[in-house]
Amino acid sequence: MPSGAASSHTPASRLEHVPDSSPAAVRPLIPLWLALVGAVVGGAVLDAAFPDIGWWPLAFAGVAFALVGLIGRSAWGALAVGAVFGASFYFIHISWITRYLGPIPWFGLAGIETLFFAVGSIPIALAYRWVPRLLPGQGARLIALPALVAGLWTARELFMGSWPYTGFPWGRVGMSQSESPLAHVASWTGVAGLTFLMVFVTAAVIEWLRLGRLRDLRTALPAAVVAVALVALPAFPTTDAGTYRVGSVQGDGPTGYFDSREPYDVLRSQLAATQPIIDEPMDLLVWPEGGIDADPLSNASVADTLDRLSERIDAPLLVNAATQRGDDIYNTSMLWRAGADNPVAIHDKSRPVPMGEYVPDRWFFELIVPDLIGLIQREYTPGTNPPFMDVSGIGVGLAICFDVLYDDVIWTGARDGAQLYVFQTNNADFRDTDENLQQLAFARMRAIETGRAVVNISTVGTSQVIAPDGTEIDGLPAAEAGAMITEVPLRTGLTPAVIVGGAVQVILGWGSLLALLACGVSVAVARRRSRSTSAT
Repeated sequence: MPSGAASSHTPASRLEHVPDSSPAAVRPLIPLWLALVGAVVGGAVLDAAFPDIGWWPLAFAGVAFALVGLIGRSAWGALAVGAVFGASFYFIHISWITRYLGPIPWFGLAGIETLFFAVGSIPIALAYRWVPRLLPGQGARLIALPALVAGLWTARELFMGSWPYTGFPWGRVGMSQSESPLAHVASWTGVAGLTFLMVFVTAAVIEWLRLGRLRDLRTALPAAVVAVALVALPAFPTTDAGTYRVGSVQGDGPTGYFDSREPYDVLRSQLAATQPIIDEPMDLLVWPEGGIDADPLSNASVADTLDRLSERIDAPLLVNAATQRGDDIYNTSMLWRAGADNPVAIHDKSRPVPMGEYVPDRWFFELIVPDLIGLIQREYTPGTNPPFMDVSGIGVGLAICFDVLYDDVIWTGARDGAQLYVFQTNNADFRDTDENLQQLAFARMRAIETGRAVVNISTVGTSQVIAPDGTEIDGLPAAEAGAMITEVPLRTGLTPAVIVGGAVQVILGWGSLLALLACGVSVAVARRRSRSTSAT
């Protein structure tokens, strides 16, 4: 039989014996039905890498399920595999939305994330088709192809984290590693870089296995070198600058959408929970997002209460409330000090949550779900002031609730001089769900990424003080009122993630898309030349 005929009938299960330049090298590795089954399993496996299960090695397995199903797929096949994987992951991962709000917001958000994940799977499938045709050598299969695949995965995460509106950067692969030995890499590369390296290792291992040259240890080097770097690279060291004594209070008040309350009930809960530490010396007292259920900028009695509390503890307060200035309403953190022209400083949440704190295109969504949209009465305005406050010479970086998800908010605080972070949040609408544990994992990753301690204080939990290396210094049980006094370590100096994180995102995101475009153009040109040669 002619050698060409033998090659054309080589089964997919024996691709390791096929030359890299053969068309068989880009055939589907598994049939579509099996890829779809694998996508269902893979999405659930990837979710299990995040809290509350938190088995971080499963992130690699989940990514592997997604990639194997995309190898050799057509655009429509990749769309199908991506849609099934995305649905399996997101419908499980953010099921906490249904706790109070019901299935419609869950289906809406998980559905749009599934669509984006599916569309973003097509470029990855194209990379698997084009790179072996263009660069048939072994090195390209083991390095260039995994790098492009990892870059395209990262680009998809970055896009989903910024659009539509402010995006939803929940479920990034790198964020699954908050309690793993890999988390320290984020201090060098940022979370996007960590995602890239994890997907690279997974894709490189897949190509190493596909090549079938297991006895040639050189073929394992690309995956092995990056894997060792992921485990062995220590956190970038920041400089010790002493400690700061911070009081933080979890009032466990009625702060959810559907909680029954009387005016000032939330404020009373915070004041009551503060009492056990009120006579303890401290440098700063911190309350969570929504810890005051009235606007102290316009309510003289609330302002007087804050004045008296600050005077009693002989320290400034960092509190949060909805405030109105002119016609605009803001989610505002305020620095309050007795005897000063208060507030001494403010920070307004930079990215109010769409469908939670404001309704974009309200007229449209009211046509679809008027009852749900009617629950959102306030329309918060995005803040423009920096996420940073100078508290008696100590730099404090800030993030209000879901702002902790956005890299630029965190990096700006560090660049402005933050020596520690305070993350104020209100998880009351997601009591007893994975949401607060997932958000806490994000806070832990931010501590590691910036080399700064984090005071993560919630209305209802989970509240923790996190060391710069991600370990827990102090904490409060969820769903219980309580207060902490903690010696919080201060740090100075910027990590590489803070300095070059934005450039890493541009290179990985736009660079990968441009590289894929260049591959597509090159393949098209090569095909045209081949046809011209055949015609002559």
